[in-house]
Amino acid sequence: MDTHIGSVDGPALAAANGAVGCPASAPGCPMVSTPAQPGAALTAGEASLGRHLARRLVQVGVSDVFAVPGDFNLTLLDHLIAEPGLRLVGCCNELNAGYAADGYARARGVGACAVTFTVGGLSVLNAIAGAYSENLPVICIAGGPNSNDYGTNRILHHTIGLPDFSQELRCFQTVTCHQAVVTNLDDAHEQIDTAIATALRESKPVYLSISCNLPGLPHPTFSRDPVPFFLAPRMSKKMGLEAALEATVEFLNKAVKPVTAQDVSTMLRCQQNSIIFLINNGGYTIEVEIHDGPYNVIKNWNYTGLVDAIHNGEGKCRTSKVKCEEELMAAIETALGEKDCLCFIEVIAHKDDTSKELLEWGSRVSAPNSRPPNPQ
Repeated sequence: MDTHIGSVDGPALAAANGAVGCPASAPGCPMVSTPAQPGAALTAGEASLGRHLARRLVQVGVSDVFAVPGDFNLTLLDHLIAEPGLRLVGCCNELNAGYAADGYARARGVGACAVTFTVGGLSVLNAIAGAYSENLPVICIAGGPNSNDYGTNRILHHTIGLPDFSQELRCFQTVTCHQAVVTNLDDAHEQIDTAIATALRESKPVYLSISCNLPGLPHPTFSRDPVPFFLAPRMSKKMGLEAALEATVEFLNKAVKPVTAQDVSTMLRCQQNSIIFLINNGGYTIEVEIHDGPYNVIKNWNYTGLVDAIHNGEGKCRTSKVKCEEELMAAIETALGEKDCLCFIEVIAHKDDTSKELLEWGSRVSAPNSRPPNPQ
């Protein structure tokens, strides 16, 4: 774990050898682009902190940033949107943004999310902790207080009412491999580049706080190449990969797990071609088998009606409610034939419908050292 907080008292010290750039020929360095590509070197007029960060994200393979706006990150979001090759995906809440970045990192090798100060940072924290445990390089970008507010003893909104802006940072120190708090321009390029490089090298999430008054400001260093670093090539073991794939497929084929969708509106806006299954058995069945009580019965919603309301005639959406195998197969066949359409299928199941493995575990729950069944 490594924490870097920018100086608020004056220019940061330059590197001892004066080199802060990674030459295009550096082996293993993904922060390389040609002028004709997204992520190309910035001109003097474009070299703001926000565009510098956006360019770095594109250069390492991030083309989507999952974000929730707040007044501490709005200017930064403007600069992310302005970067060719980078798309801002608005999410319903920070936890969703964090998990989206988690999934993106699994599929693309690195992910990024952007939140606002403290209220957003603490909300995304659980997803970042999950990424840390799963060894996923997720770059968590938080809009921070104005750099002029540090050391003033002011109490800001989005805090717990104390003139201490480090609460968010302290929370992230245990679930990220590197933390950087950018409060001045002189060392901003080095802090940003080092944070991104560390996420890739360690394959762990990093925390990057950017003072809200800095994204639009230029600095000569933002037109330079990245801070030097080297990523050793990772060799894939074919037999191990095939074994892992087979185990994963076997686990997924046996899985019985309820699915809910909070970000349906985001999926519709982005024209995701997705099929969502919601298994509705009217309550928490596993908990009923373990220890029953009135708290295991939930108030059922009109789930398909909820999705229809979110759809509101904008984009393509199809909903269906099925009660037998024949209806389910017909709904799946229809969904597979749709294009650029979100299909939501609610499956009405019996309230006692549950998995055999978990039922057996439930019957042994009072035994010492009991644990859920091993999926493998």
